Amino acid sequence: MMPWKLVADHGGYIFVWLIAYSALLGPIGGIMIADYFVHRRRWLNVLGLYNPEGEYSYKGGFGFVAIIALLAGVLPSLPGFLVQVHIIAGTGLPACLLGLYHYAWFVGFGLAFTVYLALRKLAPNF
Repeated sequence: MMPWKLVADHGGYIFVWLIAYSALLGPIGGIMIADYFVHRRRWLNVLGLYNPEGEYSYKGGFGFVAIIALLAGVLPSLPGFLVQVHIIAGTGLPACLLGLYHYAWFVGFGLAFTVYLALRKLAPNF
């Protein structure tokens, strides 16, 4: 809408926009890599991708394991983000929890990757 506002302040652009965006992209990448490379071992049934009752269909059309893994990857970075955009004060929160925000991509990737694989083992069709 107004992209020049993003780059007007380099601190806001780097420490708010880019890190917050990476807090979402890290878990998404972790889920995709865990599913394709580890869970499915780099094999996809192309015809099954288009079958509504096939191996890639999930309950209600959503892979709840992936949604839970996405939330697990995003939530640790949320307190640091809220402090960074001045929605909450970080005085009552532990510094280690707030510090996770600066490593949002890596933390989100690792957590989502691990949670996805663990839940996929426990509930393969959920």
